[in-house]
Amino acid sequence: GLVDMLSGRPEHRGPPELFYNDQEAMKYTCNSRMIEIQMQMASRAIELLGLPEGQPSFILDVGCGSGLSGEALTDEGHYWAGIDISSSMLNIAVEREAEGDLFLSDMGSGAFFRPGTFDGVISVSALQWLCNADKKSHNPARRLYRFFSTLFASMVRGARAVFQFYPENPAQMELITGQALRAGFSGGVVVDYPNSTKAKK
Repeated sequence: GLVDMLSGRPEHRGPPELFYNDQEAMKYTCNSRMIEIQMQMASRAIELLGLPEGQPSFILDVGCGSGLSGEALTDEGHYWAGIDISSSMLNIAVEREAEGDLFLSDMGSGAFFRPGTFDGVISVSALQWLCNADKKSHNPARRLYRFFSTLFASMVRGARAVFQFYPENPAQMELITGQALRAGFSGGVVVDYPNSTKAKK
């Protein structure tokens, strides 16, 4: 409804593959403020991965969009693959000559990679999309569990995954963390800027 449109949350405006159309994808990738924020969040996610210094790792970028986070991975000397549900965003990544291998995929359908493929996983501003039921067949808890369980299997034992996202409320945060724990992940939640409602990440 109108309240959702005014709230500014893209995930309330429709499914991501429709929201991130050619026009929205171009806007996202050409906005210098968005690029700066995305690069900062990607750098923070990479830092939290705690990867061994001085050696390249193979990282999965979930919700890679136009490849901005992947660019941060490349800058740090890592190899990466990216998945995204928006073909418009992936087309821009190709135009920008992103270094990673790109896959058109719905993360709620699960990760399709061989076991033990990735040394780490990052995701910037994508995970909250799985909390929505954009189709009648979508069950957020089931889709989150499928995503987390198949992702967990595709990671090297002991590897870390860092998800930067914007939970809408505490219940959404509990849903996400509950399904991650159920799928085998351990760890916790890091809140940057906890006293700011606008900057909290």
